[in-house]
Formats: sequence, structure tokens, C-alpha cells
Amino acid sequence: MPGKYVCTNMDGGGMARPALTRDEVLDSAADLVKRHGPAALTMRGLAAELGTAVTSIYWHVGNRESLLDALVERTVADLGEIRPVGRTPARRIASVARALRRQLRDHPHLVAMVHERGLTERMFLPAQQALVREAHAAGLRGARAAEVVRAVQFLVVGHVLVERNRERAPAQRPGEQELWGARTADGDPALARTLAWPVDPEKVFTASVKALVAGLLEAAPETARGPGPS
Repeated sequence: MPGKYVCTNMDGGGMARPALTRDEVLDSAADLVKRHGPAALTMRGLAAELGTAVTSIYWHVGNRESLLDALVERTVADLGEIRPVGRTPARRIASVARALRRQLRDHPHLVAMVHERGLTERMFLPAQQALVREAHAAGLRGARAAEVVRAVQFLVVGHVLVERNRERAPAQRPGEQELWGARTADGDPALARTLAWPVDPEKVFTASVKALVAGLLEAAPETARGPGPS
């Protein structure tokens, strides 16, 4: 069975190196995908990365399709580790949104692999369950709680897509600095100056989540919101 075979690699001088493990193979495969995308993940390339024979890779993870399946399963499990933080439901919901955005931003190629294999909904399930618990803690049930889950998920995914599109877009001519002035800003020079500056995705995301969560929790019973401002 894969993973039980003790595979001893030899270095250039004929010295034995520690046996390769399945986790090491998956770690290296994930790193290759993260750096260069799924197309760069070949069995020969992975073997070269690990300094071992292709047959050793096959022994531990099977063929390339089996490797991709194992990598997707691991990615789904890793992305499921979201732990809310904060003293109020609003802050804890916002923390889930931040964690989910960070995961999607940090692993774009791995997330794309999950999506291509039809496991996107499963990938989002742990974050959704965390949001359900916080919605219930805020006193929301049924359709209102479901609204929290969907709204936060859609905000995060939409924001990440916009961020990535802006990063990959060609240089804009004219850019925002040239476009925003007194006329386009409806006589609001402070607004024009702000919009002419480069976008700060963190500030935009924080403001969006705060406003969204405040609106979603507006109908929650006061006793369930917890002490302090949200």
C-alpha cells in the first residue's frame, strides 16, 4: 500500500537519505502548484523537485490524477480550519470573512484545482458552518441566519475576484488619478483626491465587511449581541 513502503533515496555520493513520505510528496506538489500553477505539476518535475525517482512518486501517491485528487482533498481540509475570534458575534463573523479571504488569496491555484474538480461547495462548508454558529449566537435563525452565510461568502469571493482582476489587468490609460477631479466628483474635492489614490484592498474589505455585518445583524435580539461595540 502507498505510504507503507520504505523508500530510501541515494544522494550523489551513494549515501542513503531519509525515506520519502507521502506528506513530503504532497507538500512539494502543493508548493509547485502554488508557485507555478497546476500545469507545472508533472510527475517528472515533482520527482526532480524532491530529488528522487519518478517510481517513488508513483508508489506514494499513484498516478498524476490520484496525486491531484489527494492534493485537492488536502487543500479542502486545510481551508476548513477557520477559527472565529472576537468578543461579539459581529467581530467573530468579520474574523471568519477575513480568514476566508486570506485563504483564497494565499492559495489561488490550489483553490482553482478544487473548483475544477467540483468540490467548491465542500471547500466552503467549514466557513459556512462557522458563520452559522455565529449567526445563531447573535439570535438569528432560519432564513435570516442563512442570509448571513450567503452574504458573507459572496462578499468575500467577489472581493477576491475583483482584487485578482485588478492585479492582472494591464496599466490603465487614463488611470484613476487622471479621471477623478472636481467635475467627475460632483464638486467634492476630498472625494476626488481619495479616489485618485491607489486602492487599499484591506481598507475597502474591512469597510465592506463591517457595513455588511452591521446590516445583517440589525434584526438580532439585543441580548444576543454581547457586550461592547461591534
